[in-house]
Amino acid sequence: MPAGAKHNSYRSKRRQIDGNAAKPAFIAQFCLFFLILICSPEAIFQERVRAQSSSDQVDEVVRVETDVTNLLFTATDKQHRFVTTLGEQDIRVLEDGEPQKILVFQHETDRPLSIAFLIDVSASEERTLTEEKVAARSFIETIIRVREDQAAIIPFTDHAFLEQPLTSSVIDLYKALDRVDVALPSYPGSGKPIGGIASGPGVGVPQEGSTAIWDALMVSASEVLARGPGQRRRAIILLTDGQDTSSRVKRSTAVEKAIEAETVVYAIGIGDKHFEGVNKDELSAVAEHTGGRAFFPKKEADLAIAFEDIQRELRSQYLVAYSSTNKRRNGSYRQMRIEITNQGLRKEQLRLRYRPGYFAKPLTRSSRQVSH
Repeated sequence: MPAGAKHNSYRSKRRQIDGNAAKPAFIAQFCLFFLILICSPEAIFQERVRAQSSSDQVDEVVRVETDVTNLLFTATDKQHRFVTTLGEQDIRVLEDGEPQKILVFQHETDRPLSIAFLIDVSASEERTLTEEKVAARSFIETIIRVREDQAAIIPFTDHAFLEQPLTSSVIDLYKALDRVDVALPSYPGSGKPIGGIASGPGVGVPQEGSTAIWDALMVSASEVLARGPGQRRRAIILLTDGQDTSSRVKRSTAVEKAIEAETVVYAIGIGDKHFEGVNKDELSAVAEHTGGRAFFPKKEADLAIAFEDIQRELRSQYLVAYSSTNKRRNGSYRQMRIEITNQGLRKEQLRLRYRPGYFAKPLTRSSRQVSH
């Protein structure tokens, strides 16, 4: 073989050997880079934010529990129509009066839902319970997406009963609704009482057949919805006349637990005029303080409209995320406010609805995670 041909053959084999030797090194470098990403959630979040700045098509937000606050809101005009055309440049977010830098702004229409139907089954609801169940079933048929959304059925009287834990099974939800019935005086369904309220000296036990609305609201938020998986839009649909007779916790405590669980309350005030009627002030307050709405239907058609309005609102929200300038995590309550900065839109007097604040809890090692 000529010397030149031998030399070329040697160089060819050398390149092949070098290339094969380089493959393990490349794989090792790739694995190291992947591990760094896994161990650095802040880097992932920063990369997602940078990606959004170059594209409006962001499908999901990565939330770093240690630093980022998520805030959902809706905008409606004077005719109560949802406004879905706002941009980041049209608003600003303030926390305790201090402007915050928005990291993420999204039109949130597809985030998975976790909804608890909290249904008063005390004697005062006997005449209206059937139509409440029909409206709830229609709502479930329309809004629950299999394998994405979840709902729970929680009837309550003196205690809240978990008739159906969070599930995506529409059939299971229908069956649970069928089991819901009026407590005269005991609740006849198969659901077990939900714990979560401390007992002890000075804490009474509600009488059978009484109505403990705030107890039921508190345990539904903290023991059911807060334990649901992942980043979800959490909501309680509260069907009651608002006449609390035996709660062991105050309304303000129940509201605090709902806020901690990032749960909005939609209150539907429905009752029997032969009893004490509907306490509109109590229901309006609990809805407003959690970023929800209160409805007071006068007839069956109004009840269906209320459920339709809730459905549209849940699918017409915006999401903003920001990292608070206040880095002290001392458990204190922080007030949030969203303002319209676009002069043209301010003239339209849009109404923004959102939860008014959150509790800045101290950080723990277990909270340092990235969730979707």
